Amino acid sequence: MGFVQRNNDIVLFEDFLKPETTALCWKRVITNASKIGKGLSRDTKAHILVSKHWIEVIDTRHRYGNNLQLYYKEWFKSSTKQHFFFWLDFGDGKEVDLEECPRSKLDQQCVKYFESKEREYYEYEVVDGKILHNITRKLLHHVSPQLKYIFVVSISKKLYIGEKDKGIFHHSSFLAGEASLTAGRLLVEDGVLKRISPSSGHYKPTEDSLERFLSFLKENGVNLDEVQIRKANEDFES
Repeated sequence: MGFVQRNNDIVLFEDFLKPETTALCWKRVITNASKIGKGLSRDTKAHILVSKHWIEVIDTRHRYGNNLQLYYKEWFKSSTKQHFFFWLDFGDGKEVDLEECPRSKLDQQCVKYFESKEREYYEYEVVDGKILHNITRKLLHHVSPQLKYIFVVSISKKLYIGEKDKGIFHHSSFLAGEASLTAGRLLVEDGVLKRISPSSGHYKPTEDSLERFLSFLKENGVNLDEVQIRKANEDFES
C-alpha cells in the first residue's frame, strides 16, 4: 500500500492503519482499504480518491474525511505509540474534542457508502440525448439550481447521480471509495443536461477526464452546444 512518515520514523501504511481492537474490525479495515485502487487495472486513466480521503474509506464507520483529518493531525503531533483509529476511539485520543470539529460532529457525519444493489437507485442512462433513471425510466429533473447535484462515472461507464449532503452523501458514496472515470457536478432539467463541471474534492478529476465523458455524452445524442461547461474552480451557479 505504501509508507507514511511520523515523528521522523518511516512505517508501513498498513501498520499505521492497523487498529488494535478485534480481528473482525481489522478484516473490515483491510477490505475497505482494498477498494481505494479497485478498477485501476481496467483503466489506467481512472481516478482514485485523493490521499487525504483514504482515511474516510478505511474507517469502518466512514466518518467524513475532512473531519477525520483534523483528528489525524492531533494524533500526528502526539507522542503516542497507538495506531490512529485505536487512539481515536479507544485510546489516548478518545477524550479529544476539537473546537473546529466537536466529537459529536465527527461521530454524526458518517458518509454513506453504497453496495452494488444500493447504488442501482442512483444509476442513470443517456438515451437519445436525454438522461433518465435506469429503473423507473423517468427523465431526470433537478428542481433547484441552488442544490448541489453530483455525479460519478464508474470504470464500467455507469453513470450515478444524486444530491450532495455534506458529511453524509459525497462523490465517494456512489462507488464506496472505488476508482472512477470522472466525477463532478451537473444540472439536468427534464432530462436535458444544462450545466456540468469536473468539481469533486474527493476525486479531483482532470479536464481531460471530463472531456472523455463529454465525448461519451455526445455519442449518445447530447447536444453539447447547449451545455454550460464549467471548470472545477469556476462558480457553478452563475
